[in-house]
Amino acid sequence: MAVNARPRAAGASVADPALRRLGFLLVRRRRLVLALALAVSVVAAVLAAGTVSQLSLSRFEAPGSESDRAQSELVARFGTGSPDMIFLVTARSGTVDDPAVVAAGRELTARIGREEGVAEAASYWTRDRPAALRSGDGRHALILVRIPGDADHVRAGVLPGLVPEITEGSGLLQVRAGGGEEVFRETVPLARQDFVRAELVIFPLAFVLLWFHQRRVVAAVVPILAGVFAMVVGLALLGGALLFAEISTFALNLTLAMGLGLGIDYCLFVMQRFREEARRGADRASAVAGAVEHAGRTVLFSGLTVATSLAVLLALPFDFLRSFAYAGVAVVIGGLVAAVLVLPAVLATAGGTMLPEREGPERAAGFWHTTALRVMRRPLLAGGLAMVVLLVLASPFLGLRFGVADDRILPPEASSRQTQDVIRRSFPAEETDAIQVISKGTASGDISAYAARLSRVPGVAQVDSAAGSYTAGGRVGDGDPARFAGQGTWLSVVPSAEALAGDPVRVVEAVRSVEPPFEVLLGGYPAELADYRSSVVDRLPLVLALMLGMTFVVLFLMTRSVIIPIKATLMNVLSLGVMFGALVWIFQEGNLSSLLGFTPTGTLEVSIPILMLCVAYGLSMDYEVFLLSRIKEEYDRTGDTEHAVAAGLQRSAPLITAAGGILALTFAAYATAQVSFVQMLGVGMAVAVLVDATVIRAVLVPSLMRLAGPLNWWPAGRTTTSGR
Repeated sequence: MAVNARPRAAGASVADPALRRLGFLLVRRRRLVLALALAVSVVAAVLAAGTVSQLSLSRFEAPGSESDRAQSELVARFGTGSPDMIFLVTARSGTVDDPAVVAAGRELTARIGREEGVAEAASYWTRDRPAALRSGDGRHALILVRIPGDADHVRAGVLPGLVPEITEGSGLLQVRAGGGEEVFRETVPLARQDFVRAELVIFPLAFVLLWFHQRRVVAAVVPILAGVFAMVVGLALLGGALLFAEISTFALNLTLAMGLGLGIDYCLFVMQRFREEARRGADRASAVAGAVEHAGRTVLFSGLTVATSLAVLLALPFDFLRSFAYAGVAVVIGGLVAAVLVLPAVLATAGGTMLPEREGPERAAGFWHTTALRVMRRPLLAGGLAMVVLLVLASPFLGLRFGVADDRILPPEASSRQTQDVIRRSFPAEETDAIQVISKGTASGDISAYAARLSRVPGVAQVDSAAGSYTAGGRVGDGDPARFAGQGTWLSVVPSAEALAGDPVRVVEAVRSVEPPFEVLLGGYPAELADYRSSVVDRLPLVLALMLGMTFVVLFLMTRSVIIPIKATLMNVLSLGVMFGALVWIFQEGNLSSLLGFTPTGTLEVSIPILMLCVAYGLSMDYEVFLLSRIKEEYDRTGDTEHAVAAGLQRSAPLITAAGGILALTFAAYATAQVSFVQMLGVGMAVAVLVDATVIRAVLVPSLMRLAGPLNWWPAGRTTTSGR
């Protein structure tokens, strides 16, 4: 026996009498439970359909920020605002300066300005032909359009009618649509198609994997039905959140992905315990009660860790990210109901069809048991090598650079992406993404000198103001008093196309660093992105502290140990490091971009990685909870840490590997998506789940448990409970 062993306590186990009584109750009331589950499924499906139709489109914006206030001031004091979209106009012959093309361009601009929902439209031909609105070869010109309203109004209310009508063009002009609102209008349906297509692939593959693991058709179908139940109930619960919050359409995607994965995971945990109890000779009612007592407890703690990891997103004041908190908590509730309440009734009714047709005696020492013992014989060597491998895989994370999302999240064949590609190649600057500099009140000072200083900022192509237009070479044109008339002073700082293709936030920071002659507010799309990114990054320490702290408390309540939650946290941080290393290496640096079919930009948009951080941490804790519960149960029974680790790994690792493989497959299917956001989510989550379910659980957990010895269970030590 190992040096840290204690005398065996016969019948000692991690027991929860309340859950055991619940298990017997579910057995006795199985018909009622199944009838209620069917009714809930029908009602939830109806509510879920209504929820989907009420989900909102979102923007990357920070309410109350400087850029938000600047936009309000621009509208109130100058009667204008930043353009929402672009029409790229191409002369079918000649140049945009030909008299016939000029007349047609003016008429088209006026026509767009009269369209319902359009507040203003301006173009190369109506703004005295500025160079920023004309391509270098003279074949293209831009029309800038402002459409006030929220994202739902603009993308779902105005653009579907405006874009097809205007892009019909004419005999003289070819017209294509672009700009931020059009890009994200195209993104949503493509992302939805990606998820639907992935789900159609995942269901049959999940069935095949489950059949190989369970060897019974019914046992393979039931977890999938549990996943569907979790998705439907999760969407129905989101309908309740809609009463007091806006939920992004992208929350639907997370609900579908996590619902299936968690539903299957939790179901497998309970079914595995049911099989173990039946193998030991328990009758069906006792086997169900034992499964609820032990696996049900584990599933509840697991669900709590996943839910708390995602709930911390509520600390961010952005509807887009908060949406995923509501979705995550809702789908966890659906998964818990399916596994802890509905599944026991199913097992009580048809549990025999889920038991293997032929099953030999339980093996005390299999592959995982042997692996754990080998690791624990040389814990420093095995754990050290695993740590080195994980740190090498995580090392690209050191080069992480947060940027902003643009049209390159779309595939090259997307129409708005093609429009923006032409603008990047052919135009020296992008006036649609101008940084708006607005005085806070009545301005006093030399506007000309200020505009000249701003024009010399790296990445700035031109500065327009009532005092004139300036480039780094000096004044290039007269001012436009009519355009800049209003209460105070307003300057339009036009970045170069090259600067916007890199990191526009740097341009915003450089413009802010120029000392103004009066107090100013910075607005415009680049400033909005800068404020959004800054707000998210500034709150990241709070999110991390809440996530780590809350999950530490959950693990402490489960294990009554301080050391185990600390080790679990460190191992999960390693898992997250590998995930972020993969994101940087693939999506930031562009490795595998030709295989996956996306365009790297050299940065990562901040929202999706933060979402993945919370989801991956919760799912990593999911497997940690399951493994630790089996180890703790064995330790409470025997008092031998090494035996507990080996036996716990033998009983849980095959299931964790199977569940992790299915969950990784669920996410990996999204690697074929057309939208790079979705690809990033799929690839990163698949990497995190696989690393967590293999290297960390098989090597790091046993090695660290062996090194810690009796300290693993400090301060509670061993818990001894009476038999059943």
